[in-house]
Amino acid sequence: MALRDTVRARIAEAQQIAVLTGAGMSAESGVPTFRDAQSGFWAQFDPQDLATEDAFRAHPERVWDWYAQRREALSGVSPNAGHLATAAFAQRHPGRLTLITQNVDGLHQRAGSTNAIALHGSITEDRWLDAPRGCCGATPIEPGQPPRCGVCGNLRRPAVVWFGERLPQSSLDRAQAAAHACDLMLVVGTSGVVYPAAGLALTAHQSGARVVIVNPEPTDLDLVADACLREPAAQCLPFLLLDPA
Repeated sequence: MALRDTVRARIAEAQQIAVLTGAGMSAESGVPTFRDAQSGFWAQFDPQDLATEDAFRAHPERVWDWYAQRREALSGVSPNAGHLATAAFAQRHPGRLTLITQNVDGLHQRAGSTNAIALHGSITEDRWLDAPRGCCGATPIEPGQPPRCGVCGNLRRPAVVWFGERLPQSSLDRAQAAAHACDLMLVVGTSGVVYPAAGLALTAHQSGARVVIVNPEPTDLDLVADACLREPAAQCLPFLLLDPA
C-alpha cells in the first residue's frame, strides 16, 4: 500500500483529528509569504520593522498602509482545494476535526471552516491599539490611516499578533487541548520553526498521536512524524480527506 493510502486509512480510523496549517498552505493560493510582501516601495523595510507595536506607535500611517496593501492583495485570492477539502471533511464529521492555523488571511474561514482556531489573528479585522483597556466607550470612529476614536484618539490596528506579542490565550488553550486530545495530527505547509505553534505537533506526538507532515520540503518536525508526504496541500488533502467509498 502506498504511503498516502496508509495515511488516508489512518485518518479514516482516527476519532479525533487536529490539522495545523502554515504559510505554505496559503502560498498555494497565491498569497505572498510574509517576506514576499516586501516588494516595490516596501522592499526598503524589514517586515519585522513593520509588524511590531513599537513600529505602529512610531509610524502608524506607514504600518497601516503596509497592511492595507496586504489586504488588497488578498482580495483577488481564493481558497484552494486543500482549504476546501479540510472544511468539507469537518462539515461531514462534526466534532471530529479541529483546525488550527498560523495564517491570518482568512482563507480557511472563507472555505467554510467556521470554527478554525486562528493562532495569529486575522489580517481582515481590526481592534483597538490600547486593548485590553480598549476605547473610551464612544461610538464615533474617525476614518483615516489608521482610523481612530473621535473622542479619546485611540487608534485602530490590524487584529494580528505582532512580533513580541503573546498569542491570544483562549486560542492557544483551545489549540493545546486539541493537540492533547487528538489521535492523529496533520501538519500542513509549515516549516515547524515558529513557536509556540510548532510545539503543538510535539504535544500531539508526546500524547501518543500519529503526526503526519504534508509539505513538499523537509521541516523541523519531520523527526517526530510517523509519515512525511512530500506533496502540496492542494494536491494531497483532497485525497487524504475523502471518505472511503
